[in-house]
Amino acid sequence: MHSFSRRAALPLILLGLLGLPATAQQKLLTMEDAYLNRSLQPASLKQLAWIPGSKDEFSFARTENGQDELVRGGADGKLRPVVSLANLSQALQAAGAPAVKAMAFPAVQWVSTDAFVVTMPSREVFRYSTADGKATKLFGYQTGADNVELDPTKTRVAYTKDQNLYISLAGKENVAVTTEANPGIVNGQAAHRSEFGITKGTFWSPKGNKLAYYRMDQTMVSDYPLVNIAPFPAQAAPIKYPMAGDKSHEVTVGVYDVASGKTVFLQTGEPKEQYLTNISWSPDEKSVYVAVLNRDQNHMWLRQYDATTGAFVKTLFEETDAEYVEPQHALEFVPGRPDQFVYQSERDGYNHLYLYNTSGKLLRQLTKGEWLVNDLLGFDAKGKTAYFASNQDSPIQRQVYSVGLGGGKPRKLTQNTGTHAGTLSPSGEYVLDVFSSQTTPRTVSLIGTKDGKAKQQLLNAPNPVAGYALGQMKLFPIKAADGKTDLYCRLITPVGFDASKKYPAVIYVYGGPHVQLVTDSWLGGGNLWMQHMAEKGYVVFTVDSRGSGHRGLPFEQATFRQMGTPELADQLKGVDYLKSLPYVDAARIGVHGWSYGGFMTTTMLTRAPQGTFKVGVAGGPVIDWRMYEIMYTERYMDTPQQNPEGYQQANLLNHVKNLKDPLLMIHGTVDDVVVWQHSLSYLKNAVDNGVQLDYFVYPGHPHNVGGKDRVHLYTKITNYLDMYLKPEAAPAGTGASSGQ
Repeated sequence: MHSFSRRAALPLILLGLLGLPATAQQKLLTMEDAYLNRSLQPASLKQLAWIPGSKDEFSFARTENGQDELVRGGADGKLRPVVSLANLSQALQAAGAPAVKAMAFPAVQWVSTDAFVVTMPSREVFRYSTADGKATKLFGYQTGADNVELDPTKTRVAYTKDQNLYISLAGKENVAVTTEANPGIVNGQAAHRSEFGITKGTFWSPKGNKLAYYRMDQTMVSDYPLVNIAPFPAQAAPIKYPMAGDKSHEVTVGVYDVASGKTVFLQTGEPKEQYLTNISWSPDEKSVYVAVLNRDQNHMWLRQYDATTGAFVKTLFEETDAEYVEPQHALEFVPGRPDQFVYQSERDGYNHLYLYNTSGKLLRQLTKGEWLVNDLLGFDAKGKTAYFASNQDSPIQRQVYSVGLGGGKPRKLTQNTGTHAGTLSPSGEYVLDVFSSQTTPRTVSLIGTKDGKAKQQLLNAPNPVAGYALGQMKLFPIKAADGKTDLYCRLITPVGFDASKKYPAVIYVYGGPHVQLVTDSWLGGGNLWMQHMAEKGYVVFTVDSRGSGHRGLPFEQATFRQMGTPELADQLKGVDYLKSLPYVDAARIGVHGWSYGGFMTTTMLTRAPQGTFKVGVAGGPVIDWRMYEIMYTERYMDTPQQNPEGYQQANLLNHVKNLKDPLLMIHGTVDDVVVWQHSLSYLKNAVDNGVQLDYFVYPGHPHNVGGKDRVHLYTKITNYLDMYLKPEAAPAGTGASSGQ
C-alpha cells in the first residue's frame, strides 16, 4: 500500500540484545522523546553524496567548532573544507539572495567538481563556484511551485502549480509547458496513485533537452468529498479517488522540447484504462521506454517510443503472471553501451537483474535464487560490473554485492551482519556504505569494490539511548500457519525483566505488501514507542506475516484474492508463540496497528476466536476493500465483480457483530488514502447492531498523524492499552469509557 505508513528457511536466530537492566542512573523515555527528540536518533552525515565528474570524491555537511560547513573527501582519507555556512551566505547575498536564516547548511547539488547549485527558500537558484568563492544567480521560479525538479545539468527546473507544468531557466523563467484550465486534468504530477514505483510526474532527458511528463485525466473519476474545517464556515475540498471496480483515470505521457517549446504525446493507444509505468530515457535522448500494464495487472509490455514524434516503435518484451505483474523500476543503461540495459523483474518469483539489448533480446539473467535484489546501485565506469543490495544472506538483512555483466556468481562486498545501504562512486570503485544492526546505531564507511575492504570510516554514531533503560530485544523466526514458511519476529521484554512474573503483551501489526517491520537494523526495525512500552512493563511483539514485503512472490501472493485471511492465521501463530512464554499473561494481550495494520487489528479482534485479545487500537483502517483505490486493491484482490467472495470475506462490516472486546478506532478527517468513510461505516454498523466501541478523530489530519500531534496520538493509544491490560484493568467485553 504505497502511502501506508510499505526465502529459504533459516535456522533459529536469536540476534543481539538491546539495552541493559534498569539502574537508578538510567532515564526513562517520555512520549516526547519517542517522537520529537531528534537527539535520540542515531547521528548521520547530512547531504552525503558523490561529486559528479570527480575522482571519486564525496561531500557532506557537518558542524565543526560550532560552525556549519561543507567538506569533501576521497580515498586518501583526508577531509577538506569546501565552504562555511557563513561564507556561503555572504556569497549568496552578494549575488542578490536574501539573507540566509537557516540554522543548518542549505541543500546543495553538485554540478561539477568545482561548482554546486543552491535553491533558496525565495525560489531562486544560485550557482556557487568553489574555485573563486563567488555565487551567481541562474534563475527563479514562481510562488506556489510544487514538485520542483532540476534537470541533470542543473541549468533548468521543472515544477507544477495547480494542474499545470512549468519550466524555468536563465532568460526564460516560468514558461508554461501546459495551459490546462480544467482542474480535473493534471500535468507533471505522479500518476496512478503513486503505485508501480512512481514517485514523481516529470522525467528529464539525460542532457535536459527534453522533459517527459504525466498528463492525468481524472474528469471521469468521481469526486470524493473532504471537508476543510480551517475556514469559517467549513469548505468542501473534494478529491478524485478511483475506488476498486469503478472507472479509473486515463493517463498519457507528453514529451516537451525545451528549445522548440513544442510537445508531442506518446502514442500509447487503447485501452485508455492502462498503467504507464517506469518511464525511462535512452542515453541519446531519442527514445522513451514505458512499461505498459493492463488494468488487470497481469500483463506488461515494455515498449519503445520515438521521443521526437511520439510514435510507437516496438515492444521489446512482455511479462504475464496468473496473479499480477508489478513493474517498479526504470531501465538502467550500461555505461559505454547505449544498446544495453539492466531490467529488474520478479518473473521467477523474486526480484532479479536481467541484461537486455535494445532489440529486446535477453542477453542473460544476472542474479538468480530464492532471495531478491533490493536495490540496483549502478555500474562501474567501463560497464562491466553491476552493483546491488540484496537479502541473499537473510531475509531480514541487506548486503552489497557485485556481479559481472558477462555472467558469473555475485560477489559479496560488505561483511558486517545487519543492514547495509550503498551509494556507488562515479567510477564504481568505491561504495559509501551506511550500516546499522541491532547493536550498531549507524556507521558510514568508504568501501573499495575491488576488495570489499573499508578504506575509511566517516561516522561511528554513538548509541543515542545509552543513558536510557531499555528492554531486551531478540529477532527470530517461527513457522507460518502453513507449517513450513519462516515468519520473522521481534520480541522486546520489559525493563527489569523478571522471568517469574506475568506480563501483558502488545502486538504491533502491519502485515501488508511492501512493508517489512522486522529487520536486522537499529532497534530491530522498531521504534522508541515500543521501548517506552517495555519501560511500562509490556512485552512488545511483532511478526511479519505472509503477504508482507521483501520475501518474494510466493510469500507475498499467499494473500491474493483473500486479504486478511492468511495474515490472520499467521498472526495467530504469533499469539500461540506469545502464549507459550511462561512470563506472558495470555489473558492480557492487546494489538495495535495503523493503515493495513488497522485493517489487521480490526480483523484480529473480530475474526479470531473470541477471547484471543483483550483490547485493540486500529488507526486509519481499511474496512471495506471496495472503498480503497483501484491500483492497489485490484492488484491483490481483483475487482469486486471478479472476486465477490474475497471482498465479502475481507469486508469487516460483515464481522462487526463479533466485536466483544474493547476497540478504539482512530482516523484523520481528511485522510485521502484510506478515506474517512471506512471507519465511519464501521461506526455506523456498530451503532445499528448495538455493538460498543470507542472512536477518536484527528481534525485536519491526512492518513498519518504527524508532528507534535503524534505525541497526542500515541499518548491516547498507550492510555487505552493501559486501561485494559494493566492488572487493575476493567473486565473484557465491557466496552470503553466515555472519556476515550
